[in-house]
Amino acid sequence: MHKVIRANAISWIIAVSFGALGAHFLKNHLSPDALDSFQVGLRYHFYFNIASLLIILLQTQIEIPRISLVLRLMTAGTLLFSGSIYLLSTSDLTGLSVRFLGPVTPIGGMLIIFSWILLFFSTKPKSKL
Repeated sequence: MHKVIRANAISWIIAVSFGALGAHFLKNHLSPDALDSFQVGLRYHFYFNIASLLIILLQTQIEIPRISLVLRLMTAGTLLFSGSIYLLSTSDLTGLSVRFLGPVTPIGGMLIIFSWILLFFSTKPKSKL
């Protein structure tokens, strides 16, 4: 489980760094619509970080046999969802041609939704010894 926590810590580092980037640099270099999009990606990135920590903590109270898969799906979904939004919203600034990522965003969203469905069906009370 320590690897999952470490991965989450890295995700927090990225999210906070991107938050600072958006607040102090991008606000002066992106259009209002692009900045709004960037902030949507950032907001969901933070939601993922909070949710994954809560799921890890819940593991101590309830049994989640597929916790590893749930967290992997959530991580992949967030990477695709927020990552594609980050790249799409900054494409005018970076000059990168990333329009092909447009369909990736909803795929990431679906993976996040599926991770929550899997969590719903995977939880059960901890057995008492």
